[in-house]
Amino acid sequence: MFFDIKRVKRIIGAGLMVPVVGSVAACGASSDETGQDNFEFSISGLKSEDVSYEVPKQTPNILVDQKGFKTSSEKTVVFRGEELEGTFGIYDLDSGKLVYTGEISKPVFNEELGEYDSFGRFNDFDAEGSYFIRTGVVGESYSFGISGDYYAEILEDACKKYYMNRCGIAVSENYGGGVAHSACHTKSARLQEDPEVQIDVTGGWHMDEQAGRDTGLGCRIADNLLLAYEMNIDVFGDETGIPESGNNIPDILDEVRYEAQWLLKMQDTRTGGIYGAAVTDTSGGSDIFTAPVVVTPVSMDATIGFASMMARFSYCYQQFDPDFATTCLKAADRAWTCFLNNKKAIDETAAYKAAAQLYRATGSDTYHEVIKSFFAKSDFFELFENDENIFMGSVSYMSTNQSVDREMCESLMKALMKKASGVAERAGKSPYLVCSGAGKKDFDGLLSDMRCLTITDHIIYNHEYTTIIENHVHYLMGMNPEAVNYVTDDTERTYADTGDIGIMNDPGRDALFIIMLSVL
Repeated sequence: MFFDIKRVKRIIGAGLMVPVVGSVAACGASSDETGQDNFEFSISGLKSEDVSYEVPKQTPNILVDQKGFKTSSEKTVVFRGEELEGTFGIYDLDSGKLVYTGEISKPVFNEELGEYDSFGRFNDFDAEGSYFIRTGVVGESYSFGISGDYYAEILEDACKKYYMNRCGIAVSENYGGGVAHSACHTKSARLQEDPEVQIDVTGGWHMDEQAGRDTGLGCRIADNLLLAYEMNIDVFGDETGIPESGNNIPDILDEVRYEAQWLLKMQDTRTGGIYGAAVTDTSGGSDIFTAPVVVTPVSMDATIGFASMMARFSYCYQQFDPDFATTCLKAADRAWTCFLNNKKAIDETAAYKAAAQLYRATGSDTYHEVIKSFFAKSDFFELFENDENIFMGSVSYMSTNQSVDREMCESLMKALMKKASGVAERAGKSPYLVCSGAGKKDFDGLLSDMRCLTITDHIIYNHEYTTIIENHVHYLMGMNPEAVNYVTDDTERTYADTGDIGIMNDPGRDALFIIMLSVL
């Protein structure tokens, strides 16, 4: 937890806001240790309790990505209002001088939001700098930038979030900056089913503000990070500023390895099943970072998710550390066997996804037979549209170097193109250029659809798809009805001002966001 006094807003009337901002739980000293429990400040001699900071909600009617735009990309601004001037101006933030004039499209009524919306485009304006947009009728936008490396810094920050939330180790100021912390949860945990049994489950990522570590969620996150890496290897470097940087292994794989090492500790040595979670027990009044840890019972959902992700990690990591990759693959096979001892593969779509990864990693016909049994299901392609396990397993099957059913792969490719086309069509009809309802803040649906589009764009490059993905990034960073940057907290109106958690502070969403950024 940390304090963050936001800068005064540039737009008059937006108000002075002094929020206390939190993020996914990080390890560290308690307030008693830091002396921050009595934090207060004063303005003009008045204590904070004497001043009211509540102001009417005001947002601009010119909506832009508050972080900005890449010099070479398409650049769009959304205007709200029925009566608008025909043109808009872009002004230099420092000098206030007009530097560009563009046209505004005819307003169209948005039934979902009950407003008139129109577009302005400035693709041909590529001078690096900081700007704002103004029209004579609806005023000014928040400020934004134009830069050649617009996404690189954001991608690095998104990836580093996992390092910041590592459990079991100290994060130094050299790597963690303002969120440096001491090691936490370093003692042995006890099994919920048998408190007399203690096991070492140190490590992994904190998933929430209660410092919980969930194996099923951890596997899904790691799987998405590996997908991003596989599709765009060149954008993931070895210099992001974590302890493993410089070891000639992409830092994103170092991060997944840290989680994988914890997941191996969460595997029951007797059955091969995976314990569901490591949770902190604060019932005795202990500080959350020093509270004892309880390990929940083996979960079949976590077990099959483990089998899938560890097989994928083994495949990706083989060239860097064959011994550890083999350890992970053997653990994945044990989890698979445990799952089959308790469930029928054909009844669980997660088994299809796991079989696809294990087949790609091993080439064993045992896994291929499971895959083909799903192909024979009458509702397979309906599941492809709506079931994440079938969708992701099919993507893995199409990418394998093992022997495959070529006719089925062609059908899967057609299904993928159809799904992506539907996403693109929905985005094209939206006044905010997004596939999900602009006013619903359906971040999970939006990020999932962008994963589909990113996968398709990787297989068959389509400039239109790249632009749609980029427009969704713009939406998340300010070009939305609330004029909120839901990603970073360093612009004029952000999630910190509205009580939202922020995309990068949600580990599951952050991984999907990384997939989007990796293609840009």
